Amino acid sequence: MTDPTEQERKRRLAALRSAERTLSRTAMESTLREQLAQLSDGAPAVYDLEEASDVYGDGVVEELERRVASLLGKDAGAFFPTGTMAQQVALRCWAGRTGNPTVALHPLAHPEQHERGALETLSGLRTVHPTTEPRLPTADEVRDFGEPFGTLMLELPLREAGFVLPSWEELEAVVEAARERDAVVHIDGARLWECPTHFGRPLEEIAGLADSVYVSFYKSLGGLGGSVLAGPRSLIDEAKAWRHRYGGQVFQQFPTALSALIGLERELPRLPEYVAHAGVVAAALREGFAEAGVPWARVHPEEPHTHQFQVWLPYAAEVLNDALIRQAEETKTALFRVFWEGGGPPGVSVTEVTVAAAGLEWTPDDVRAAVADFVERLPGGVSR
Repeated sequence: MTDPTEQERKRRLAALRSAERTLSRTAMESTLREQLAQLSDGAPAVYDLEEASDVYGDGVVEELERRVASLLGKDAGAFFPTGTMAQQVALRCWAGRTGNPTVALHPLAHPEQHERGALETLSGLRTVHPTTEPRLPTADEVRDFGEPFGTLMLELPLREAGFVLPSWEELEAVVEAARERDAVVHIDGARLWECPTHFGRPLEEIAGLADSVYVSFYKSLGGLGGSVLAGPRSLIDEAKAWRHRYGGQVFQQFPTALSALIGLERELPRLPEYVAHAGVVAAALREGFAEAGVPWARVHPEEPHTHQFQVWLPYAAEVLNDALIRQAEETKTALFRVFWEGGGPPGVSVTEVTVAAAGLEWTPDDVRAAVADFVERLPGGVSR
């Protein structure tokens, strides 16, 4: 018998795939044929396809490593199949160099939330938290923390807290505080690509604050997967040795590498436009829920720091997911993707909104109209 949860997931995915209007598109909504066609269409513009295929990380993979290291102003880069592997390797390498296996990071950071305790289990590292507030730590919190640590890891933006970022001045001060404690700084830059607009600084200057940086290719750039760890050449040489030990020395990775190069060519230049329009969409969402009579709704941050943000509503997740599925099926408009109970009060659920190329055509009126239609599909039209 089919699991009702799995039935809902398949129905929701089918509804999102068939939607003609949405704020963004994801790879999960594409068929294999569509993804192969996109790769075939974009690859000739980013790499000579008459070159030999990659073998164990050479060829097109090396070209991607060089390109990313240059963008980030670092000596060298190492391609990893996953960010989880890349950051485990980076942090254990820094622990060996500093002589301190303690990593200071936020409890909402990816290694603490989504990696099954891998830092401790696989690498013998220990994590501590300068703050538990839903934001990056302040300089004082780093400077005054009550025990030593070898590495400070900063997730930019901090996804689980609402894709939030500090100000540029705050970020500089935090890094300086870590330096005062003789700690190295590593940036979890899974979504670093969209940060320049908020900071008013280029990628190279942002990455230049840190000793090492990891970036992802599927979260903002639409790649098939993969990541690069960038930093000093000696660190990257060591990281490549650990990559082999961790099982990341994959025989061929050209589809993933090509998709990353396509993302750097096509999506990276457009991210500032997405970030700017996310502010327009967020404001219209706030107005739309107020006009629809929903007694409590939150867009967080009110002015998004990147092209992604959270929306909190006072309904159970299953109620909201049913409404978004029916809206997509009946109107071919997908305003939201999926809600879940996000750790807030009972009966309050959260979703993440991403504004990308598909969302640029949405006007504030379009957003408010979609909100009104969505709320009409909720029990009683407003929260009870």
